Amino acid sequence: MLMALLFGIYAINATAQEHDIMVVANLDNHTVKLDKIDIRNLFMGNASDVVLEPVSLPPQTLARAVFNTKIIGLTESRIQSYWSQMRFSGRSRPPREISTVDELISYVSSHKDTVAFVPASARIPAHLTVIYSTAKM
Repeated sequence: MLMALLFGIYAINATAQEHDIMVVANLDNHTVKLDKIDIRNLFMGNASDVVLEPVSLPPQTLARAVFNTKIIGLTESRIQSYWSQMRFSGRSRPPREISTVDELISYVSSHKDTVAFVPASARIPAHLTVIYSTAKM
C-alpha cells in the first residue's frame, strides 16, 4: 500500500515536471539576469541588449508547447506567422531548432552565450546555468 502511494506521488510529480520548463544558458563566466519578458523578447528576436543566442526544440515537442504558452503567450501558428513576416522583411530569423532535448543540451554546453528551454525534468550539466523556471519554487 505504501509503495503504491509513493509511486502515485512520484507519478504526479513527474507529470507536473513535464508541464514546466527551465531556461538554461552557457554564460561563459558572466552573469545575466532575465525575467519572463526578457526571455520572450530574446526568443522572439526583440532583445536589443542581450548577447545570447537562443536555440529551440522543434514545434512538435511538449516542451515547446509549454514554452509557447507560459513564456511567449502565443500559439505555434501565431509564432510561425510572426517569423514568416520577420524573414520576409529581413528583420530577424527564428532561433535555431535542435531535434531532441539531449542534443539541445549538448549544443548549449558546447556553444558559449547560448540559451535554450528544456523540460524541468531534464538533467542539466553543472556548467550550465538555470536562468528561469516555470516550476513553483
